[in-house]
Amino acid sequence: MTYHFRQALLAMRGNLTATFATLTTMTLTLLMLGFVLLLTLNVDRTLEQLESQVEVAAFLRDGANGQALLTQVRALPQVREASLATSEQVLAEMTRDYPYARDAAQLAGNPFPDTLRMRVSRVEDSRTVAAAVSTLPGVEDVEYGAGYVDQTVRTLTAVRGAGYVLVGLLLLGTLFNILNAVRVAMYARRNEISVMRLLGATRGFIRMPHVIEGVLLGVTAAALALALLTPAYLALAARVQLFAPVFPVVRDLPSLLPILGGVGVLGVLIGLTGSLFASRRYLRELE
Repeated sequence: MTYHFRQALLAMRGNLTATFATLTTMTLTLLMLGFVLLLTLNVDRTLEQLESQVEVAAFLRDGANGQALLTQVRALPQVREASLATSEQVLAEMTRDYPYARDAAQLAGNPFPDTLRMRVSRVEDSRTVAAAVSTLPGVEDVEYGAGYVDQTVRTLTAVRGAGYVLVGLLLLGTLFNILNAVRVAMYARRNEISVMRLLGATRGFIRMPHVIEGVLLGVTAAALALALLTPAYLALAARVQLFAPVFPVVRDLPSLLPILGGVGVLGVLIGLTGSLFASRRYLRELE
């Protein structure tokens, strides 16, 4: 193993330009991957908060059977919970926020209708539930903040999708860089490899230094990426929390550690996979 390790270091030093290019690409890819994963984590947390706050409200006509309608909306699969607020309850709630509402109601009567309030399982179900409830007899109007909810969901979904596409392209580019680096290293040692083959060296013995080289590149790139990503994210999260406290930015270690650990493991796997594939393919070409 010491021989193989030394040969791997010599190969990296002998192809310093290719090694540096591969290391830079891997580090940037892992940085971008970590950023997208952390962004996705925060997007999911924001969507969860939206889901917990989004409410579909159905305003009932005078004389409508509120309890029967409540039973019907509770039967909808997208509805997580539902309640019926009478016009008096709505007026009492409005009076807490706007004390003059009670005085206005005494002059002109209670303007608020009985209201069904529903929370959905997913924020994307708001429109479906609103459309279904609006067709029920006795329902005069339905509100669920369509513009805000739909636009927010579309924006967050687009950001998450674009991030995944970008990371996929970067991972593909990194694999090609590793293939190229290992291929260059093996080509530089082609005479030595030919002699080793003539002397009966096994494929595993010849490939081992190149596999170690790939793993070393992966470990180094992962360490560099995590060393840059972790403090940068924590600083950015603190800034966002300071200037926009409404966003539920993830800063707790139990939520961050699986993602940061996954980035490190992925770096090692990329280096190992790329070097295994490249060395096997080149040895086949020599035969």
